Amino acid sequence: MTTTTSATSTTGSTTIGQSLLNSLNAGSGVDTASLVASLTQAQFASKNLQLTKQDTTLTAQISSVAKVQSGITSFATALTTLVKGGSLQTQPTSSDTSVLTASALSGAKLSGLSAFVEVTQLATAQTSTNTTKFASRSAEVGTGTLTLTLGTAQDAAVSGLTGDTKSFAITIDSTNNTLDGIAKAINAANSGTTATIVTDTDGKARLSLKGPTGTDKAFTLSGDSTGLAQLNVGGSAPASTITGSAANAKLSINGTPVERSSNTISDLVDGVKLTLTSVTAAGKPVVLGSATPTAGLTQAVNDFVETYNQLLAELKTETDAASGPLRNDFSATNLLRSLRGMTLTPLTTGGAAGAPNTLSGIGVKTNKDGTLSVDAAQLTAALTKTPDAVEAMFADGTGATGGGISAALNAISTAAVSRKTVINGRTEVTGLVASTALYTAAKTKVSVAEEKVTSDAAVYKERLTKQYAASDAKVAAYKATQTQLQNQIDQWNKSS
Repeated sequence: MTTTTSATSTTGSTTIGQSLLNSLNAGSGVDTASLVASLTQAQFASKNLQLTKQDTTLTAQISSVAKVQSGITSFATALTTLVKGGSLQTQPTSSDTSVLTASALSGAKLSGLSAFVEVTQLATAQTSTNTTKFASRSAEVGTGTLTLTLGTAQDAAVSGLTGDTKSFAITIDSTNNTLDGIAKAINAANSGTTATIVTDTDGKARLSLKGPTGTDKAFTLSGDSTGLAQLNVGGSAPASTITGSAANAKLSINGTPVERSSNTISDLVDGVKLTLTSVTAAGKPVVLGSATPTAGLTQAVNDFVETYNQLLAELKTETDAASGPLRNDFSATNLLRSLRGMTLTPLTTGGAAGAPNTLSGIGVKTNKDGTLSVDAAQLTAALTKTPDAVEAMFADGTGATGGGISAALNAISTAAVSRKTVINGRTEVTGLVASTALYTAAKTKVSVAEEKVTSDAAVYKERLTKQYAASDAKVAAYKATQTQLQNQIDQWNKSS
């Protein structure tokens, strides 16, 4: 409020002073308005120039920090995405994908995978359709409680359940007592059993249920009222037809028979998820193997080098000792030093004796100007002799050392962009985020200083305006007196 009032007052005073000059300039004949403006500009020119230079420099530094931040974080994020995508990981192979497909689990080491799988039965789910037909899906059925129980069926008709059973009580009242409402209530129970409404060719509606796959996932459904009993499945008073039975998948791995409750199996072959789609033909087991993504790893190394060189060029420009906006910024120059050391940074631990664990070990060379290049022959040799070591460098790991190239670059990026450090028991943010805060605060101070110079210039101009207005008024008075005296003298001369 004070600043606004002051500014308004100053502007008003300047306007009044200017009006005085305009009316009194005739006294001295001097263009005092231009004179005052020139004197004011000259008085504050040096300070304005200094502040403008500071503002320009700080703006360039803030922009430069943002550019460097974007460059390093984009590089790290892109590499992390590539690594997590799994395309650089050895993949399991299936000799017959019409029987089963195989995919790698995160962190799996599948080099040398070899196994034989025979599928004799797929996992199936119990299904049922109630025999009572309703006029429509909105037909009212009844109220009460439906009890859905899962377990192992005693027989094909699911007249009872054995084993570890689990029950779900489903309340049916006036808000959900239609066939459609009951189906939604069953689904909301989250038992793994799903309900749908089937409309026959005659337009009648029936309730159809499907349970989870697996022998121990058979189910019964019973209602405690006459209306709800029309939906019973299995038990002692069935009102539905069992159209499919719950069963386990049956297969053998290297001749050893096993069963699983699902057709998606992740606990049979280490690091591999199997998806069963059909049974194998007699005497034709599916062969599981592995394939190293040689082409993908080669491309990843070359892409890394290309992106690194682009980021390096940008950093060298921004930290250039003569003209770089960030030449004195420790975080930016430290980032440059960290990147230059990446080729010699150990990226993996615990590898085979003699296996490479650095980028330089697989053919990534540092040129005289600091840029990187790829020795294609050395990279090919590394992929041929020690493919696991190269793959490990591009694996999804954690930590700056031993976690692969992605973790190493992320550690550098985090340290450069925003790092929290405890100083004297107080947590402080360092890195480029702190640099941005520093430059922004300095720019704010420059803006405040510029506002003060503008205010001081207005006051100075107003003072000069009043001084010259007063001088002009005196000159005008002197001229008036002179004119009066001259007229008197002229009158005397006429009288003589």
